[in-house]
Amino acid sequence: MIDLIKLPTHHGEIHVLQGGTGKDVVFLHGASGLEADNPFLVKLAQKYRVTAPLLPGFGESAECASIRDMQDVTLHTLDVLEALGLKKPILAGHSMGGMIAAEMAAVAPNEVDKLVLIASAGLWIEAYPAPDIFSLLPKEFPPLMFHDAEFGQKVMTADININDPAFLIPFLVNNSRTMGMAGKFLFPIPERGLKDRIHRIKARTILVWGDSDRIYPAPYAHAFKDAIPGAELVIVAEAGHMVPIEKPNPVIAAIGRLG
Repeated sequence: MIDLIKLPTHHGEIHVLQGGTGKDVVFLHGASGLEADNPFLVKLAQKYRVTAPLLPGFGESAECASIRDMQDVTLHTLDVLEALGLKKPILAGHSMGGMIAAEMAAVAPNEVDKLVLIASAGLWIEAYPAPDIFSLLPKEFPPLMFHDAEFGQKVMTADININDPAFLIPFLVNNSRTMGMAGKFLFPIPERGLKDRIHRIKARTILVWGDSDRIYPAPYAHAFKDAIPGAELVIVAEAGHMVPIEKPNPVIAAIGRLG
């Protein structure tokens, strides 16, 4: 069972999803947000005590206008871990969440000793420019995000009813909030200088990448591997950018390599 915690922070109240027992894993979500019934989160909580802060502007977390840039959100998330009494958990992040996790490990290298970056944003390769997710039409997301576009379409539209105003209006408002916050870190390109700090990471690092990732393809995985001393790379077959949803078991197994 995943519980919800309301946590006051310097920037405003945020919500935190927490459940399971065992070793602590902190999971930072990507730009699509996170729900308590997320199948990856639920499965991860069967093996670990999982803590997943909802980033400001996501879900019911306050928008926190005082969070303006990557430094702000990095320090904010470190503060969240401290407030929750989490000392040196396994820190895992997917996509935008991976970008924040990597920044945390670079800014506070003595506080993060186990790091899992899953299809992480944060670096930029001119020869392989990532798609501008802020300009995409809804129908363009499934083939970009998933190895199996048909499966992706079902996942991304499962709870959407565009013909119901009672659903559509709050959905559009929430989407505007989340994209506004995500844009601070991902627009116009998902790079905020991590390349100049990544050498400071001391954590034992596992990189997890889907072999069909069309957002951050294989060269990004190898760029992270080359930049982080001792990093291990796990390639997951028949998985795209949303590898935690498409192939949760190999992702959880990769996390398990850290203990």
